[in-house]
Amino acid sequence: MRISTNMIYTAGVARMADLQSSLLKTQQQISTGKRVLTPSDDPVAAARALDLGQGKAVNLQYGTNRANAKNSLSLEESVLTGLTSLIQDMQTQTVEAGNGAYDDTQRKYIATDLRSRYDELMGLANTRDAEGNYLFSGFKSTTEAFTSSSLTAKYDGDQGQRMLQVGPTRQMAISDTGDAIFQNIKSTGLFNTASTSSALTVSPLSTVDASAVTGHNYNVVFSSGAAYSVQDVTNSPATTVASGTYTSGTPIVFEGVQLTITGTAASGDTATVRPSTEQSMFTTLGNLINLLETPATGVTGKANLTKGLADASANLANALDNVLTVRASIGSRLKEIDSLDSSGTDRDIQYESSISDLINVDSLKAISDFNMQQITLEAAQKTFTATSKLSLFNFL
Repeated sequence: MRISTNMIYTAGVARMADLQSSLLKTQQQISTGKRVLTPSDDPVAAARALDLGQGKAVNLQYGTNRANAKNSLSLEESVLTGLTSLIQDMQTQTVEAGNGAYDDTQRKYIATDLRSRYDELMGLANTRDAEGNYLFSGFKSTTEAFTSSSLTAKYDGDQGQRMLQVGPTRQMAISDTGDAIFQNIKSTGLFNTASTSSALTVSPLSTVDASAVTGHNYNVVFSSGAAYSVQDVTNSPATTVASGTYTSGTPIVFEGVQLTITGTAASGDTATVRPSTEQSMFTTLGNLINLLETPATGVTGKANLTKGLADASANLANALDNVLTVRASIGSRLKEIDSLDSSGTDRDIQYESSISDLINVDSLKAISDFNMQQITLEAAQKTFTATSKLSLFNFL
């Protein structure tokens, strides 16, 4: 078989091109540290590495979510720390107001200071986060949590708790509602009043003789001829504790308390008086301010003051317990985030190790291969040079 000069050149160039390509690829592997530069290098490893890379990206997103959750919970904890100090200060002032040496004027000084505390409480309840969202408004984060008028507050948020996915199987609440923190608090000494008839309006209950207050449930029942009777329905059977002729706007007094009903009463209409099971901090503080601004005149006035201060003290203690319970929950969540961060870091290391085993290059082997390929290429180049000069004319 005759070998032409063209065949020698073509074969030599093709071989050197292959060797240069292999050398270049090895050089790229060394420079990048990757064995799999394209999916065609190792399709199985490339697919597996892609799957692991997606898992690693999701794990990193969980870490970002945990950081956001920690920031939100830390801000809430900071606010509740201030709220705890505020309630403790109000407890101290409540005890101070019970000093028997104080007169009405001195108690009004305390009430004036408590009014500024009320504004401070409202400010804490309407705290915003770094993005300007209200911290305690639930899902209605752009709506102010509480609005105030005449020492009464209204919650304008909702009951939603914002959640974040902080782990593969864990969703965590990163907020608490203002309703749960500031309003749903066990109460002492407060009553709710209502009417079964839309034609009647029932005022809140007020105390006229604290020593006679029983805390029972009552019904004010209207009969024909504008007569009414107040029935203690806590007793079984119910007992009548007061009765009389109804006049719209005239106070109805019974067992140390009174209420005022206005409107036209029909036979069978009923007004109810029930001890409240919950009371907001704003109501507690507002009642305390009104109590201290009311002169304690005579035996009944002093008894009402003593009873009111005792109720305020108990309700403030309940409010503090509620705040501390929420703070304990926040602390538990922050501790869990730390634990999840540790697990997430371990998981990230596992992902990185698995990906490295699949696509990273063995540096020692790659350098050895590079040196061998370089020597092979040089040898091929020298061989081609020598072969390409072969000709019969060289021997003539």
